[in-house]
Amino acid sequence: MQEEFPMVQIMDQNGELIDKSYLNQIDHALAQQFYRQLICMRAFDQKAINLQRQGRLGTYPGFEGQEAAQVGSALALDEDDWMLPTYRDHAASISFGKSYTILSSWNGRVEGNLPPKGKNILPPSVPIATQLPLAAGIAMANKYKNSSQAVIAYFGDGATSEGDFHEGLNFASVFQAPVVFFNQNNQYAISTPIWRQMNSKTIAQKSIAYEIPGIRIDGNDIFAAYFETKKALERARNGEGPSLIEAVTWRYGAHTTADDPTKYRNQKKENEKHRQNDPVTRLELFMKAYGFWDETVVEQLKEEVKEEIDRAVKDMETMPPADVNDIYDYMFEKPTWTIEQQKEEYMNHLRGVR
Repeated sequence: MQEEFPMVQIMDQNGELIDKSYLNQIDHALAQQFYRQLICMRAFDQKAINLQRQGRLGTYPGFEGQEAAQVGSALALDEDDWMLPTYRDHAASISFGKSYTILSSWNGRVEGNLPPKGKNILPPSVPIATQLPLAAGIAMANKYKNSSQAVIAYFGDGATSEGDFHEGLNFASVFQAPVVFFNQNNQYAISTPIWRQMNSKTIAQKSIAYEIPGIRIDGNDIFAAYFETKKALERARNGEGPSLIEAVTWRYGAHTTADDPTKYRNQKKENEKHRQNDPVTRLELFMKAYGFWDETVVEQLKEEVKEEIDRAVKDMETMPPADVNDIYDYMFEKPTWTIEQQKEEYMNHLRGVR
């Protein structure tokens, strides 16, 4: 089955274009935009992990290693498209929304779940795969309204073991909904490796059951992520229905800052192997090989990125402390008796009342 779904690459590990025709579509501005966003998202991720270790941020899910898959696919979207991210898709959300508000959600701020004005970004989905039927539904609604908006839904390899994955793809297939299901196969569902989750050789082949296009791409190749997502979005907009993209990638760090990956994999050995396929390094090699690299400009970009992230952290830390009432008061228009009971019990706990 891997033969039927070969890994699509536009740029190899050494930064060389496999298909030189793409030089007609990749100019200096596009390469620089991609590079800036990749180094920005990596710096953001590292900063967030440091903040958590310093007690300045709650539990946080890192995405280092997955930047190309997220940035490339997000930048393929039109401004008014819809995005349904998971808790690990900050690079996609920030690249599409052009806002760092999401950072505050890891300190309990409800504002972190609100998209920038004019942007259709749903709050990050923490329950696994529940966003996929929603993505199909939003796409169906857009189709009924004769809207040109497409939808992209992100999910990990572990989500394909959930019923919601199959329900979402089935609904989208039956109703030919304009949605792209974008899987980031980082090869681990927390501590469970992909080969323990499924007997299928690829995730892309699961598209066959729903008679929709499926493609397997090198998720560390930002050009493959960008151009293949763009093709799938255009198919969606043209009334050709949903697509499934499997972006094969790797997370260097822990599942979250509460996880210890050394318990279930050889962290040093595995990371050393995957660093040879690093998304940032590959784009650097490409830019140097094709005359897009300028050391002075790169240093300037790095300084801009640092200032941008420092501002985002300052904005987050100048917010008032999170209000615990928000957890309970806005779940429904009027809280149910069960929520009222939970709130009372928790407030008593905070007050030390037994």
